[in-house]
Amino acid sequence: MPPQKLIDLSHTIEDGLITYKGLPAPVICDFLSREDSHKHYAEGTEFQIGRIDMVANTGTYLDSPFHRYRHGKDLSELSLESVAQLDAIVVRSGVGRSIDASYFKGQDVRGKAVLVRTGWDVHWKTDEYFEGHPFLTADAAQCLVDAGAALVGIDSLNIDDTADLSRPVHTILLGAEVLIVEHMCNLDALPSSGFKFYAVPVKVKGFGTFPVRAFGLISG
Repeated sequence: MPPQKLIDLSHTIEDGLITYKGLPAPVICDFLSREDSHKHYAEGTEFQIGRIDMVANTGTYLDSPFHRYRHGKDLSELSLESVAQLDAIVVRSGVGRSIDASYFKGQDVRGKAVLVRTGWDVHWKTDEYFEGHPFLTADAAQCLVDAGAALVGIDSLNIDDTADLSRPVHTILLGAEVLIVEHMCNLDALPSSGFKFYAVPVKVKGFGTFPVRAFGLISG
């Protein structure tokens, strides 16, 4: 069996982390602390049960169609095949904020996860991360849908231009059941092709978005 390498593509979620301005940071604490657990277990035995209060759009997360569409598939309705062991490619953007269809034309994306490397993750946990981020254009989204992409990820604040309140990229991709992963990182560590991609959220009914531990699997 050829050697395999796992590449972590997710940011760490921690107490007080701001992922997107205007959304609350997660509150992470003990529900049952190790000290309090002593009264429930035998001497020398202790446990910790954690508690987290957060919005779904925290850290590196996946959007399902339900995020945009009332009757779209929610997280519980996604097949494992749509979020795990996907053939994947990395498309590396150039200078400028908008990433148009020219970056994807001629690429073999059918059935694949298309991960867009912008390098914006270098600004994670800074004020700069929230201003002037790279994004896909509507024609890029339509190009990816027409070419049969299964999932599109980006290492930026949003796959859309946040100044455009119609959110055309979310609208086009999720309308075609092309899943989205935002706030990725470490895409430079991946080859341009020839690897598998995983971004599996928890199976929650009535949720359209949730954090994932996204990673790439490189063989050989």
